[in-house]
Amino acid sequence: MTTSATVRLTMAQALIRFLKNQYVEKDGVETPFFAGCFGIFGHGCVAGVGEALLTNPDFPYYQVRNEQGAVHAATAYAKVKNRLQTFACLSSIGPGATNMITGAATATINRLPVLILPGDIFARRNVAPVLQQLESEHSQDISVNDCFKPVSRYWDRINRPDQLLTALPEAMRVLTSPSETGAVTLALPQDVQTEAYDYPVAFFRKRVWHIMRNRADRASLQRAAEMIRAARKPMIVAGGGVIYADATETLRAFVDATGIPVGETMAGKGSLRWDHPLNLGAIGATGTLAANRIAKEADLVIGVGTRYSDFTTASKTAWQNPEVRFININVTEFDAGKHHGLAVVGDARETLTELGELLAGYAVDPAYRAAAQRLHDAWDAEVQRIFDIRLSPLPSQGELIGVINELAGPDAILLNAAGSMPGDLHKLWRATHPKNFHLEYGYSCMGYEIAGGLGAKLAAPEREVFVIIGDGTWLMLSSELVTAVQLGVKLIVLLWDNSGFKSIGSLSRSLGLDGFGTRFIEPKGGVLVGDSAGDAVKSLPIDFAMNARSLGANVIECVTRDDYVEAIKAANAADRTTVIVIKNDRLHGVPGYESWWDVAVPEVSELESVRAAREEYEEMRAKERYFLE
Repeated sequence: MTTSATVRLTMAQALIRFLKNQYVEKDGVETPFFAGCFGIFGHGCVAGVGEALLTNPDFPYYQVRNEQGAVHAATAYAKVKNRLQTFACLSSIGPGATNMITGAATATINRLPVLILPGDIFARRNVAPVLQQLESEHSQDISVNDCFKPVSRYWDRINRPDQLLTALPEAMRVLTSPSETGAVTLALPQDVQTEAYDYPVAFFRKRVWHIMRNRADRASLQRAAEMIRAARKPMIVAGGGVIYADATETLRAFVDATGIPVGETMAGKGSLRWDHPLNLGAIGATGTLAANRIAKEADLVIGVGTRYSDFTTASKTAWQNPEVRFININVTEFDAGKHHGLAVVGDARETLTELGELLAGYAVDPAYRAAAQRLHDAWDAEVQRIFDIRLSPLPSQGELIGVINELAGPDAILLNAAGSMPGDLHKLWRATHPKNFHLEYGYSCMGYEIAGGLGAKLAAPEREVFVIIGDGTWLMLSSELVTAVQLGVKLIVLLWDNSGFKSIGSLSRSLGLDGFGTRFIEPKGGVLVGDSAGDAVKSLPIDFAMNARSLGANVIECVTRDDYVEAIKAANAADRTTVIVIKNDRLHGVPGYESWWDVAVPEVSELESVRAAREEYEEMRAKERYFLE
């Protein structure tokens, strides 16, 4: 029953009505913030939010197969949309809810907005313990949903229907914040979802959230300009903040004017086109020879929208110049303050524009610019060398990347998250636009790939989406392939089978551990063995092609590189999801190019190989630095 001032709705009905009336505006462009809801119904949500979704068909509901996959899909969607649009993700109470915790961590670590709506235990308590309730002898105000607290940027439990009036605006504030965004969790007790309340009609009016472009402090900008003018060998580290701020053209103009070379993080790859003469490519532990050589001697690092992960800094070994200083341009004060650098807190596009104005007439020494360009050209030749390798009988991973880079088309999206592929792709992929390279590497979450591909394709249906996935990750979470088939969403999934965990196998060998426990092999004498056993062990009889067919996809099996080329051409021409399966060499890798990553080695061991690895570890660890000035 309604009046002129209120409308009587259940809490769940009010929730959905509110969400579908939330918009964002940035640079004068207005967009609905929610594209709909991913979810799986269970007893903890079907009668509440389920009924609300049924009666609000203009807020689309998408049935997924795994709750973790739902959050990954929403995260990827938000990434492609530059954080201006996302999905809500719904589950029942219990394992459905806790399945989403991994997804929540992935979204929060990558600073991407996702609204998580797990069902919860009964707020009125009289029927407790209910199915799937975690009991505590110390408190009745606890459920498994409390586990979301450390991986959410905002967390709340709606114990009364009127609490939506204060919880939802706060949730939206965080979701639309350039600096505070991430996973937002609203736990929804299953009884409260169905309870009615007289909500103010004004609560459901269209609201437009303005996405601010914060300007940096003028004094900080002046100081940054002074530091840049005084530097002899400055470099830029371009992070994901460049792309989220739509600052790629601004960065290009800044680089063209100043001659300062650029290294790219995983999230920042695509900030400059690969063929820009001052784009040195990936930096850090998975970096190129070009970027890492420039970094080694740099006396000033200008970080733009980066949080300086250990892969970017090569575990604090990338910058060896004793005089190196940092300028950190970031919308987040926390990241801007890292490495004791000069914090320039502001939007990347606005800050680079104003900094460029202050640097009018400035450029690096021509010899330094020329040296950086020579390194760019040398690296381009090295990439082509790797692409042109022809291994037999199994192709190398570098070969397979080269084929996709050639055949995918300049408008495509390449998506990956875990295994040995991110490092090789970071080095080798020739990015043609800011969304061409889609790597989830903040959490490097195995299982993101296919679900993320689904989200990316929903966000950019006009682009082909290529999902690279290893055999180990496929076995963890491939079920959203069914969702893609159900929705008629076309993905091209490239399943590279190397009979195990290639990345950790390589790491294990480097630590003196012989790849133990990283291959998909039958036990020998009842125990798993390492790589030194060679071909004396049998690979597990896993039929990935049959598995993919059983999920409804079109499947092409390949043996040779030529088969692979033809398969990609066929997948490009197809109008449905295609999975291409090929075995690749598990031992052949892309070099490290004077980089390092700190993975601790046992200080004492009976294994000579481990003791030798420890000696190398201590030698490299001595190069790690604190940046205190």
